[in-house]
Amino acid sequence: MPSSKPVHVIGGGLAGSEAAWQLARSGVGVVLHEMRPTRRTEAHVTDQLAELVCSNSFRSDDSETNAVGLLHAELRRCNSLILKAADAHRVPAGSALAVDREGFAEAVTEALAAEENITVSREEIAALPPAEWDNVIIATGPLTSPALAEAVRELTGRQYLAFFDAIAPIVHRESIDFSKAWFQSRYDKGDGKDYVNCPLDKEQYEAFVAALLDGEKTEFKEWESNTPYFEGCLPIEVMASRGVDTLRFGPMKPVGLTDPNTGRRAHAVVQLRQDNALGTLFNIVGFQTKLKHGEQKRVFRMIPGLQDAEFARLGGLHRNTFLNSPLLLDGTLRLNADPRLRFAGQITGVEGYVESAAIGLLAGRFAAAERLGGAPQVPPQTTALGALLAHVTGGADAETFQPMNCNFGLFPPLADTPGKKIRGDDRKRLMSARALADLDTWLGAKAAAE
Repeated sequence: MPSSKPVHVIGGGLAGSEAAWQLARSGVGVVLHEMRPTRRTEAHVTDQLAELVCSNSFRSDDSETNAVGLLHAELRRCNSLILKAADAHRVPAGSALAVDREGFAEAVTEALAAEENITVSREEIAALPPAEWDNVIIATGPLTSPALAEAVRELTGRQYLAFFDAIAPIVHRESIDFSKAWFQSRYDKGDGKDYVNCPLDKEQYEAFVAALLDGEKTEFKEWESNTPYFEGCLPIEVMASRGVDTLRFGPMKPVGLTDPNTGRRAHAVVQLRQDNALGTLFNIVGFQTKLKHGEQKRVFRMIPGLQDAEFARLGGLHRNTFLNSPLLLDGTLRLNADPRLRFAGQITGVEGYVESAAIGLLAGRFAAAERLGGAPQVPPQTTALGALLAHVTGGADAETFQPMNCNFGLFPPLADTPGKKIRGDDRKRLMSARALADLDTWLGAKAAAE
């Protein structure tokens, strides 16, 4: 029998559907609020829950050497509805998990409708939930209804809910060539070594600017076409178009820096700033872009020191709605300003179908534990679930926080064997094995506590 008072879940996308499923399977009653078809979005075309509005791919299903594939494996072990439906409606896609999008959404919709602990309410929640809703999960995604988005914005502080998403690429630290790059802050401010610096001479700089201007760009989606550029987050190729020296007087200015290899100031410098608490990821400062992903890899690898760069995330610029979660949420995804509200999915600052479902799963489990009189148990950071959760609830730098996919840069590093560094796929396999072992321990401890 469900608990007497339901948990309210707002949003019937991947995160909301997964949260509702986890709550119901824990014996907790749920009211799942979905505004479609009462109110449409610019992207959805059906009334189905968990509709996939972009790709039909959940990306790599390799659980040994790919962090997203590892997240798939963890979700399966956690009885994820989203992964169960994806597996049932899988289509050929090599090593990736791709689905028949209609069959997938129908399966999720039917499973939730058949669950006796879930009531689906087709209505828009156009304001903050009423006070009598004492346990709420908001999983409304990047296309949150304007009225609810504004209400959340007013509650959290207007500067902490973004509506225009400027994304700089993020590089794995271990792929940076430090025979060319070096650590230094401009004028040695702060700790003096807060940035990675990649120098370009005049010829390299001018070739880089030309490549930026010539590179193939993505077009704005139809509903983004009237969104203006903000001067504070201009795409780097737009800045470059204003004159050949614009970048070297902007994000690539070399002042206050001395190349230790030459003893001189470079013509231009690309700076990278640490992006997570572990120091495994660095974002390229000021490099938000509309270059296509393949072009970004080609062009940004022209930068000395980044010629072998591996990217945890590529850049972009598009309309979005997400919280500055490291500032606003506690370790179990509750809003500090109003702890009865818990957030899940893309609105927390994760990016991707699987990541959204994962945060939904955790939000549902945390809310269920509270409703049943227990304390939420957080997964270890060594797991994909725990790494994602830690990133959005405090591991990321709040000043540069942007949506993030699951990647091994979010995990605590392995201890190196004395005299031997573990690299590449061997390192990933060990991290994956550690993650699944730690997840099983967590699930066992959670079951024992219940």
